[in-house]
Amino acid sequence: MESSSSCSLVEKIKRKIFSSNVDPYTYICPSAYDTAWLAMIPDSHDPSKPMFKNCLHWLINNQNEQGFWGDCDASAKPSWETLPATLASMVALKKWNTGALLIQRGLSFIEANTEKLLKDIENCCPCWFIIVFPAMVRLSECAGIEIVFPDTVTETMSSIFLHQQKILDKEELVGKNGFSPLLSYLEALPPWYKVSEEDIFSNLSGDGSLFQSPSATAKAFMLTGNIDSLGYLESLIQRCPNGVPQTYPMDEDLIKLCMINQLQRLGLAEHFDKEIGEILAKIYRQIYRKYVEQEWWVKPTNMAETQLHKDSLAFQLLRMHGYNVSASLSFGWFLDDEEIRANIEKESEHMSTTILSMYRASNLIFCGENELEDVKSFTRDLLHKCLLTKNGEPNTILSQFQQMVQHELNTHWLDETDHLKHRTWIENYDTDLLWKGKTSHVRISHFHNVDLLELAVQNYELKQSIFRHELKELTRWVKDNGVTKMGFGREKTTYCYYSIAAATTYPNHSYIRTLVAKSAILITIADDFFDKEGSLRDLKHFTNAIRRWDSKGLNGHGKVIFNALDNLISETATKYLEQGGIHDIKSGLQDLWCETFLSWLEEAKWNKKGQPPTIDDYLKNAMLSIAIHTMILPASCFLNPTFADHNLRPPQYETVTKLLMFICRILNDIQSYKRETEEGKWNFVQLSLMMNPNLKMEDSIAEGREIIDEMTKEFLQHVLVDGESNLPKPCKLLHLTCLKVFHMFYNSSNAFDSDTQLLEDISNAFYLPLRRTTKPSNTHLSQRYSVPKMKGSTMQKLRFGGSFKLINACTSFGLHQPALGNPYGIIALSPKPLIPCQFI
Repeated sequence: MESSSSCSLVEKIKRKIFSSNVDPYTYICPSAYDTAWLAMIPDSHDPSKPMFKNCLHWLINNQNEQGFWGDCDASAKPSWETLPATLASMVALKKWNTGALLIQRGLSFIEANTEKLLKDIENCCPCWFIIVFPAMVRLSECAGIEIVFPDTVTETMSSIFLHQQKILDKEELVGKNGFSPLLSYLEALPPWYKVSEEDIFSNLSGDGSLFQSPSATAKAFMLTGNIDSLGYLESLIQRCPNGVPQTYPMDEDLIKLCMINQLQRLGLAEHFDKEIGEILAKIYRQIYRKYVEQEWWVKPTNMAETQLHKDSLAFQLLRMHGYNVSASLSFGWFLDDEEIRANIEKESEHMSTTILSMYRASNLIFCGENELEDVKSFTRDLLHKCLLTKNGEPNTILSQFQQMVQHELNTHWLDETDHLKHRTWIENYDTDLLWKGKTSHVRISHFHNVDLLELAVQNYELKQSIFRHELKELTRWVKDNGVTKMGFGREKTTYCYYSIAAATTYPNHSYIRTLVAKSAILITIADDFFDKEGSLRDLKHFTNAIRRWDSKGLNGHGKVIFNALDNLISETATKYLEQGGIHDIKSGLQDLWCETFLSWLEEAKWNKKGQPPTIDDYLKNAMLSIAIHTMILPASCFLNPTFADHNLRPPQYETVTKLLMFICRILNDIQSYKRETEEGKWNFVQLSLMMNPNLKMEDSIAEGREIIDEMTKEFLQHVLVDGESNLPKPCKLLHLTCLKVFHMFYNSSNAFDSDTQLLEDISNAFYLPLRRTTKPSNTHLSQRYSVPKMKGSTMQKLRFGGSFKLINACTSFGLHQPALGNPYGIIALSPKPLIPCQFI
């Protein structure tokens, strides 16, 4: 059912992303900030030229058309992350006396946008920005770039500069546990901050890098001339000739995991099942070997934040794909280390994407996994903190990422259907945002991102067209069977179809969606017939006809319901044989429905006689009367692989099916007890209060939610872990899909009985086109741009105080020819001196 353009795009992405000879570094968008720092390094043989010309050329060719360097967000707007990158890029161009027009365009961008961009982070200015931005302002001034900031930002910038000084006065040069220390910002430390030779050399990694940061290592090399650092930079350029990442080397498995995560969030995983499976199998083997060798408990010596991001994401993806992975051995290793926990809390702003990944992973909790409970509580508190200002007040202006955090905190992960989650990700969020780096988020390469978004849009629009067609056919079926002319009860054709369509999005599952929707429509009508319309005599007469499976003697509403059901069962059984089924399942389907009608009759007897059942009798019957199994078990016959048809025979249901029946019943009762009380129907909440008269209504509801929570953990284990149930994996996933449907309808309100609550979602799912601004490409434009003349000095405009004097900074920038014998323009080192940390 895919279009030829979609198929060709899928193949293109497979070649570009999943081919064995593709370098994972090509997935990652280069860092303009780090590339600029490498571009500043003079050639050892000719200091008038850059050592890494490719980096300079990349800067020349990758200024955004709006005048900045760096990545824009999902709405194609620059973020405050672009300010340091733009300043550093202009400095690199100025150093080599090239790109004058590009510099002017950059200055125009800064003058026009600084006020807005600084306002965006006024209440939540991250530490890295406080360290780096003032340094890049000083460096630009030193290079002779005259920046005119608006007067309206003078106070904000003064505050940022003073805050930088407080951080530098308070923080250790090198901390512990791998969280970004001050020394990893070596290139941004001001002249008055003293760094010794020993500080630099003692913190160089074996590969010659300074905390695996290209920009910090570039500065370290320019200060020390260390041959190992040069080797690191040359290796980096050889691996990434077209712009460097902000961390090197990167964890290639983390890159692949992030790509899989993006594919899933964009709704594209179904196109790459084989490739995703191979990657996850390889990563699982590595993790399993780590468990066997008992290395899991070894605390990472560096890059703890990246390790946590990888471990939590691997846990989430592996668990969702059926692997039996342990939370405590996967990413719960940090829980028992108070020092690491304290550092996570301290670095919560910088680690926000990692914390969100950990929070999402903690949703996939099984019974007895107390570590995940602790992770969930810990990360939830930190994410709430992420939404506050520095004064502890709720932030009224949220970034797209903060909006996403707020949504995930306020919405149970099972409440959302996959189709609309895909739409949200395509439209609103930074779909190429992977994890937080040193000075910006690591993002997917623009070239991959364009292809992925194009395929995601095509994929979504294809599904919309399929859903509209299926809904049209379903509406015709309802009309042809006379179900819409009953004159009583709830007419929920669109709701019933929407719920399963939005959660079961595979295009080739058309008959499954239609069968579930038809069953749900008949269940709704028949349930209302038993609850409201039929007398007890009529209901007994109708149920006897169902037992015989003979409509003789039926008339009116009962005959219409029976005939529609009989047609559906005959159609289902015929379709099953046509698709290769071995046995005739007609009698099994009839037994399934008969059991459901008998449960409704039992409820009708209780209700019409005013006779309360025991809570045990009620729950035993209510598990059947919710009829969720009546919808999904027949549909499971059409999955590949199918399940044994004897599973249709009551009461031989698998544990996972029984858990689903119970959870859905309690969810329904918690939201329906008021209406059902008014209608004289018995309900779990009422019966719980009758059994425990000292309880209040909210206590009974809380008890029900505790039951749901515990049973959901057991349910998830049966669904997600291969081998935990005899049902095939597709059938188990259909169970999970139906749990999501009931969560959507009943977790926070009774959306099913509302005539309006889901209308907007239905419109987005079926009819409204996607709303997304295409991200512009970072290509160098022609020399057509007029800029105002720049006047004045930033340092004259801003009163930053004596601590920010640019002593010797112009000399260290290299505006004058370096002395012979010192080709890098570096400062000579004597044993253990204190080095004034000039900018170049």
